[in-house]
Amino acid sequence: MGSRAALRTKHQSSRATAAEAAGLRWLRVDGGPPVPFVHSAEGSALVIDEVAAGEPNLQAAVTFGRRLATLHLAGAEAFGSAPPGGPREATIGMAPMVNEPAAEWPSWFASQRIEPYARQAGIDVSEVCARIGEISGPPEPPARLHGDLWSGNVLWGADGQVWLIDPAAHGGHRESDLAMLRLFGCPFLDHVLGAYQEVAPLADGWQARVPLHQLFPLLVHAVLFGGGYRSEAVAAAHAALRG
Repeated sequence: MGSRAALRTKHQSSRATAAEAAGLRWLRVDGGPPVPFVHSAEGSALVIDEVAAGEPNLQAAVTFGRRLATLHLAGAEAFGSAPPGGPREATIGMAPMVNEPAAEWPSWFASQRIEPYARQAGIDVSEVCARIGEISGPPEPPARLHGDLWSGNVLWGADGQVWLIDPAAHGGHRESDLAMLRLFGCPFLDHVLGAYQEVAPLADGWQARVPLHQLFPLLVHAVLFGGGYRSEAVAAAHAALRG
């Protein structure tokens, strides 16, 4: 693969390292996007394959879209389920994230991914949570999510492939990964989404649900960084209610 083993040491707890390692292993599925191989994870030291960076290109984007759909279709045991061997109390970026399995997505997303961070940020999302069943779209099975799929965790490799790094992996709704790709920008995103839908078409109305799925990462950013992220989270909550 043109990669070499590299020691990657992070200033994080052993639990966070274990969560990241379990996520990387879980995301390696046949036909899915390439993910760095985990050689070891001990304490705060995570040893993975190093991937040489390249430039975004159209063909890689199309392939990535199809492979991301394949990854999502690999599924998960439940919404909120941690990767095998991963801890219940994990992280997303620098924020804590609890993986608590649930049978249904709407109530789980409201109680585990919206309300805890909204409370910390001091943002009222009670109407969103009360109407979550109405605005969440048709039921879907739990998808195998990267969980923190912003552009910084999408690595365009020198080998012409798009690699996934730094996951907050869990079972969730596949539209959440796609909404995060849009939130902070992704090269050739329209082509990524078009190729994705060739493999796994999205339910009608998915565009209107993008703000709902973006609410979680915006609330996390509001907790961590405050500032304009608070107003962005409030705007996303209003947009989610408008549908």
